[in-house]
Amino acid sequence: MRAWRIAIARQQHEEIARYLRDLIHDGVLVPGDPLPSEAELCEKFDTSRGPVRQAVAALRGDGLISSGRGRRSLVLEAPKVNSFDALISTTSLLQEANQEAGDKILRVAREPATPTIAELLNLEINDPVVEIVRVRTANETPVLIERLVFPFKIGERFLTLEPGAEALHDQLFDGGVVIDNASRTAQVSTATAHQAELLGIAEGEPVWKLEMRAFTFQGEPVEYAENIYRGDVVKVELSSVRGASIPLKFEITAAHE
Repeated sequence: MRAWRIAIARQQHEEIARYLRDLIHDGVLVPGDPLPSEAELCEKFDTSRGPVRQAVAALRGDGLISSGRGRRSLVLEAPKVNSFDALISTTSLLQEANQEAGDKILRVAREPATPTIAELLNLEINDPVVEIVRVRTANETPVLIERLVFPFKIGERFLTLEPGAEALHDQLFDGGVVIDNASRTAQVSTATAHQAELLGIAEGEPVWKLEMRAFTFQGEPVEYAENIYRGDVVKVELSSVRGASIPLKFEITAAHE
């Protein structure tokens, strides 16, 4: 019963946040407008103040609304944010940008987990995993090299993967594997000769290397991704509000003498 109540609360929180984001993104609420009051949202969604406050906190973390400080939060001038699906799925990311997503499969194989992969996916060394390597295209232009690694029990369904197949994360969802959260690390690098050839750029040109671990609600790791993006096609936008935490760490590392 407790787990059922938690699931309902999570659904309400996400539903309310999605409703408010849509109001902002569709221009119903413009910068300077106040959000609906807690009482209005509680009545509309037939819920308590807890899920409403969670939803408002999520928008504040996205930099979409002001901190409020005892008053109703106001809509801020802020860039649009990606959906969760777009940040775990290249197909969803390209679709949100109105780009036609394509792929060229370079490798799909069952492999023994290396020590690094075993640690990332909470497996034993040499446990079977499924590795997928593809070049992803946007409107037929290569934009990133995608390497995905799944525990075998999850990735086995992809061993017969064909170009243009249904998005992998949609297949996972349909199969009952729901990714609930993910951690990411991004770093600027330079293209190797092989990467440059695949991406249609010159060797040594800048690329973004993005690593991701994806987890279920229970904290089980279900995917490791390592994506190499062309540097000239990536733009990062961020809006933040004083007093609200943001899920980003910006760090400068320097070589030690």
